[in-house]
Amino acid sequence: MPIKRYRPVTKGRRLSSVQDFSDVTKKSPEKSLTIPRKAFAGRTNGKITVRHQGGGHKQRYRLVDLLRNKYDIPATVKTIEYDPVRGARIAMIAYADGVKSYIIAPDKLAIGDKILSTKTGEVEINVGNRMPLERVPLGTLIHAVELQPGTGAKLARGAGVMIRLMAVEGKYATLKLPSGEIRNVSKSCMATIGSVSNPDYRLVRYGKAGRMRHRGIKPTVRGKAMNPIDHPHGGGEGKHPIGMKHAKTKWGKPALGVKTRRKNRASDALILQRRRNKKRK
Repeated sequence: MPIKRYRPVTKGRRLSSVQDFSDVTKKSPEKSLTIPRKAFAGRTNGKITVRHQGGGHKQRYRLVDLLRNKYDIPATVKTIEYDPVRGARIAMIAYADGVKSYIIAPDKLAIGDKILSTKTGEVEINVGNRMPLERVPLGTLIHAVELQPGTGAKLARGAGVMIRLMAVEGKYATLKLPSGEIRNVSKSCMATIGSVSNPDYRLVRYGKAGRMRHRGIKPTVRGKAMNPIDHPHGGGEGKHPIGMKHAKTKWGKPALGVKTRRKNRASDALILQRRRNKKRK
């Protein structure tokens, strides 16, 4: 998917770019596979739990099948569609028994392609096919990987991302994640062949505040611009340093580069190498 630029007839247009959508084959979704998406504006029980969220364009949520547990029933790709709640494209597939479903579309998946999900049957290593990790050739690019067998896709679902299968030994398969982390998962976990579609999504420049408001993202005020009662960085005369060795959040907790992963998690033993620029402790 290429990125589209317009003539800079306004200041907002000068800096912005948009998705091309030339890969989308159908504008309106399958209504039976959508539900209304309620906007919570970052609130839980009326209290703001996530700041700077609210408003945005009205959306319907596409019911994407992350399990793909109709095993050994071939399916045909009918459409490639836009999904407002994710960067990747989604594909509507029709199984041989007539059931329709949405899946995360792999890159280079085309209308009319045949795909299959299987645990024990014979299947080719083609884009879109889904199988256990123990049956995937080493070095293959995969996405939509389970963390626990039968729980559905958890890893590598974002636009353009991929995981490389490094090894299969004993009970585990070794994966190299998009972040650079190398970790083990059960070799019976399911994975889909190929990388996720729409790799140019990260290159879109929104250009102006109005487009961010359409996405449901509200303006963010710098801590330095606040009063001391409102933020640890606040106060002072004119433009000034924050007055402390390390940055803090609005509530006085350390910010910027602080590890947020809980210590002594059971899955720590499965992480062989932490993500880039992170030292394992």
